[in-house]
Amino acid sequence: MPPPELPTPAPDGVADIHFDAQDRASLYRVLHARRDMRHFLPGQAVPPQVLSRLLQAAHSAPSVGLMQPWRLIRIEDPALREGIARLVDAERQATAVALQERSAEFLALKVEGVRECAELLVAVLAPDDGTLFGRRTMPRDMALCSAACAIQNLWLAARAENLGMGWVSLFDPVQLGQLLQLPAGAQAIAVLCLGPVPAFYARPMLELQDWRQGRPLAEMVATDRWPG
Repeated sequence: MPPPELPTPAPDGVADIHFDAQDRASLYRVLHARRDMRHFLPGQAVPPQVLSRLLQAAHSAPSVGLMQPWRLIRIEDPALREGIARLVDAERQATAVALQERSAEFLALKVEGVRECAELLVAVLAPDDGTLFGRRTMPRDMALCSAACAIQNLWLAARAENLGMGWVSLFDPVQLGQLLQLPAGAQAIAVLCLGPVPAFYARPMLELQDWRQGRPLAEMVATDRWPG
């Protein structure tokens, strides 16, 4: 029986990279330093070469069946940015009403930086391309998970560039889709605020504001069955 064929190295040599302890330490520092940012320095810009690296990092994400269901729309029109900000404001008010007794507490939180951030991106789930590999039983879930991987890649790359990023989900996807003239079957899933920040939060902002406390890893990991 002939030996199995070895994978062909990628043209850029990615397959040959070996990461040492310093590389690993840097990766874990970035992972633990990532924050969902809401406060941005107004009037700033992200250099084109940095933005290009960030977008390439997002596009390097894994996807089920190599479907790559993400699309990223860069918002440059000030009127369009303001339109998105108004959609976020409207959903913020609706969320406050739904929160009832925590309404005032919620309205005191800064929940987005749409108007202040240097770059505004909208992550869109593309129309279904019919990919079956790996998603026959969970077609939409696997598309969403794949798109979320691209957003996480972008987030971590931004932190490595010392830029903040905030994921805003306070919007009506139908209204945002109309604003962006999305095709049938596409859905906006995230408004991403990106740019220089005055400082990174020492801990997640919702913890600092006593809105909610993160739970320890021990509560999230089990063996063989759901913990009970």
